[in-house]
Amino acid sequence: DAQSERQTSIYFPPFYSSPTGYRMRTGLYVNGDGNARRTHMSLFFVLMRGSNDPILKFPFTYKVTFCMYDQTPAQRRITDSFRPDIRSNSFPRLRSDMNIASGI
Repeated sequence: DAQSERQTSIYFPPFYSSPTGYRMRTGLYVNGDGNARRTHMSLFFVLMRGSNDPILKFPFTYKVTFCMYDQTPAQRRITDSFRPDIRSNSFPRLRSDMNIASGI
């Protein structure tokens, strides 16, 4: 379905970074997005409004790391990280249910 573009993205259930942490979710574009379209997968990180927001520091400044594990016998692993650009609309205190996605 990703190549036919009937389902271009998959968003995973929200989770918290810790019991008193940030609420977030991840997304996957199997056939890529933006510059990676039709050449690579794209992974996205999205901050979401959460019950702990009043006590958390914004903009969000923590390093985000994605790690993909190969489930074949080769067991290769791909890891990539980024530090949030605090000027981006992806990381300020939330004004809606979720911010703009940011990713690799």
